[in-house]
Amino acid sequence: MKRILVVAPHPDDEMIGVGGTIIRNIDEGNEVYVAVVTKGFDPLFDENIIEKTRAEARKCHSAIGIKKTFFLDFPSTMLDTLPKHKLNGALMEVVKEINPDEVYIPYSGDMHFDHGIVAEAAMVALRPKYPFAPEKIYVYETLSETGWNFPQVNSGFAPNVFVDISAQLDSKLDALSVYETQFEEFPAARSLQSVRALAEYRGALSNFKAAEAFMLVRSLVK
Repeated sequence: MKRILVVAPHPDDEMIGVGGTIIRNIDEGNEVYVAVVTKGFDPLFDENIIEKTRAEARKCHSAIGIKKTFFLDFPSTMLDTLPKHKLNGALMEVVKEINPDEVYIPYSGDMHFDHGIVAEAAMVALRPKYPFAPEKIYVYETLSETGWNFPQVNSGFAPNVFVDISAQLDSKLDALSVYETQFEEFPAARSLQSVRALAEYRGALSNFKAAEAFMLVRSLVK
């Protein structure tokens, strides 16, 4: 049995980028944990939407069998105002508790700066010198964030790992539909049709009917 941690800057990022892989691992008997880093706060976010989004995350995670969800409650869109050591330390405590075999983190070049800050903090918490360092670290893509930044700012998301989620795609979409506050109608990037289209495109690149794509950034062979 493997222990897997998915680090999500915001609720729903974990399902958009890793949802099929999460469900596949749970189906295979592995334990999956999610750390949701941020939470909206007044006056930038409506309190009713904040609470509804939190409830959607709990419902989604319960439905697919997430072992435990960590809500770290750092302020969404304001991570750049905090001392870096606070986020680094909070993520490190999560990693120490789980002692994961694999960790999935957001892409540092995403348009939303929360994603980049979370990715950097995660890499600090996952340094190989620690006894709880995972064997593998993967970077995932997030529709509406990955690929929208200036092309000269980063080299672009270049996946080198493709996970077959043909059998899990419908379950992923069903789980994502719980996030009513976060999704719009196609052609919005955050629509169920767009999620399906990306999965089928990634599948076409890897000879699967549907896939999720990742960048393997570190592998420790023990």
